[in-house]
Amino acid sequence: MKKAKDLRDQSEEELEATYQESCKQLFELNNQFKSQKKREKPHEIKHVRKDIARLLTVMTEKRRQQQT
Repeated sequence: MKKAKDLRDQSEEELEATYQESCKQLFELNNQFKSQKKREKPHEIKHVRKDIARLLTVMTEKRRQQQT
């Protein structure tokens, strides 16, 4: 789990790369669940989704700061 405080220190390019990586990870976890119907760690999807939400929040904050 990534913390918003740590994400705010990253550049926009790093945030975008982390976002893309998290989306791929979520996609793979969803496919794994659909094919096996059983997971070893069912909480992973929830954590990845929350990480993506945090990333999007920090990215939006940075964009708004640049506009003003």
